Amino acid sequence: MAKKETPKYKRILLKLSGEALAGPQGFGVDPDQAELIAERVSEVARMGIQLAIVIGAGNLWRGRTGIERGMDRATADYMGMLGTVMNALALMDAIERGGVETRVQTAIEMRAVAEPYIRRKATRHLDLGRVVIFGAGTGNPYFSTDTAAALRAMEIDADVVIKATKVDGIYDSDPHKNPNAKRFTHLSYIEALNLRLTVMDSTAISLCMENDLPIIVLNFWQPAALKSALLGKAVGTLINEVS
Repeated sequence: MAKKETPKYKRILLKLSGEALAGPQGFGVDPDQAELIAERVSEVARMGIQLAIVIGAGNLWRGRTGIERGMDRATADYMGMLGTVMNALALMDAIERGGVETRVQTAIEMRAVAEPYIRRKATRHLDLGRVVIFGAGTGNPYFSTDTAAALRAMEIDADVVIKATKVDGIYDSDPHKNPNAKRFTHLSYIEALNLRLTVMDSTAISLCMENDLPIIVLNFWQPAALKSALLGKAVGTLINEVS
């Protein structure tokens, strides 16, 4: 009988982009994509790992587009926050249909559809084996969902932030444009900041650095990538204190 592998992490924060829910068209919510994400999430739950999720809204609204047309930045950001709640509800529905109890908490109160964010209540849900999805970012404009993910991860005392992308880590240039791009298996926080990465904003990385919270950037769509990373195997790019 094969020996059961023990997860390296007890509690994680998974950061998903809004585009993860979009299908081939690149926008909206694709039920097939939601179900695929739910399968990955269910696999993590079956490993006994406590899982919280922050999801973006790029599939529904890009604040940058509005700002470029003269929209007020705060208004554009609030619209994005509402978009994340829509994505959180869609993801909750898919995960629960997969048999895993899930709760959505929002930084902007909308009690008819979700719980208000309360840290102690969120950790209680996690202790009970429920997946918790945090919507509406930090509740404040001028902060990205990457920063919201770092903040919530520290508030719930997560062991690691998993940044889910479509590439298998961080490269020194765009691997889709440069076939000779070099992939980093490990970076210090300072190195990641100096590289001015587009994969995660500097505020989020700085917040993790100040609180010694590791970040793993991986390809969420590779079937075994997330599970392997949670078992402590070398997957994607690890960002932490020691280089």
